[in-house]
Amino acid sequence: KIEKKKTLRLGRRGREMKKPVGAEKKRVKRSSGSASTSVRDSGSDAQPRKQAVKKDSFQLFAEKVRDHKGLESRWAVMEQARVEYFRGKDFVSFMKNNPEFKEILEEDKDLDTDDIANVLLGKNLLVRCDRVTKTLRPGKKKLSTWPAHLEIFRDDQSFSENDAFFAWTFEKRHPLWQTLLSFFWPVLTLAICLFPVYPHRCKLIVLYSCAGILLMILSLLFVRAVAFGAMWILLGKRVWFFPNILAEEATLKELFRFWPKKDEEEPPKWTSRLFYTVVAIVVVMLLRRHAPDEAARARYQRRMSNIIDDVLEWSPKLALSGLMENQQPVNITDAANNSSDSAGSDQTEEVNLDETQGEDLDETQGEEEAEGWTDSDLKT
Repeated sequence: KIEKKKTLRLGRRGREMKKPVGAEKKRVKRSSGSASTSVRDSGSDAQPRKQAVKKDSFQLFAEKVRDHKGLESRWAVMEQARVEYFRGKDFVSFMKNNPEFKEILEEDKDLDTDDIANVLLGKNLLVRCDRVTKTLRPGKKKLSTWPAHLEIFRDDQSFSENDAFFAWTFEKRHPLWQTLLSFFWPVLTLAICLFPVYPHRCKLIVLYSCAGILLMILSLLFVRAVAFGAMWILLGKRVWFFPNILAEEATLKELFRFWPKKDEEEPPKWTSRLFYTVVAIVVVMLLRRHAPDEAARARYQRRMSNIIDDVLEWSPKLALSGLMENQQPVNITDAANNSSDSAGSDQTEEVNLDETQGEDLDETQGEEEAEGWTDSDLKT
């Protein structure tokens, strides 16, 4: 009986020990099954998400075409907003020269150029616009090739290559260098604000380099204007060297293009050329006559040099110690001028005293002569 009781107790304990192991296996199986179902559900949800994230082929096509330099475009004002636009005929020639862009459209790569443009118009990636001024200005033979002001073409929003303009409606992606430049500008601004605490040598380098660049720009603009005026007066032609030097929207290569564009306007009248010749001669004569003399030029130069010296010689140590406020800058030229001015004033005072004394003597002599003349008259 005792042995039977022992075996029964051992069997019960073994069963109790075996039950949680089986339960844990069942739990693991259930958790693995639920994990597999969740993975399946997440996989099924990921596909539509990827499809939603995937860009439209026409949107990608429009971005690629806009970033390409082969399509000539300009900037204009349309309904109080600046837009980038191109001409219809330029788009047709661009697609002929670059047929590989159609591969971006994948299934729609067999469409014609007109159909592609119409799809872009339907997706509001483009908008057809028209020039605001449709009449010729006086003195011109034809309308401007690239108008500066546009309006939306209300009649028909379909593609056409005959005197039709199309503006991009989406925001252009900024390249990497523009992003880096946006971070560089605050650093440059901070460096400009900290110019007074630079070492003296750095101040001289910055000063002379900026002055040289400014002088070069002003000299270039002056020579450019003089060349245009001489060509216009003598030959009656409008010739602008560096035609894009003042353009707002131009690439670096176009900005420094030297050779001017072809003059398509009518030549000026001889009366206007003669009038502006007389005006130029009068202005040159007035400037030559009223030019400052050497003394005035030296005075202006001394003032500017004093201002520049104050900026260059300033340092935080002098400002913190208070020496800058107590110091009185002594300039040799100013001291010499003051001494010369004082000497000149003393001389003028002596001359005035001599003149006044001489006038007093003359007046006394005149009075004595008058008195002597009256006495002699009385005696006679």
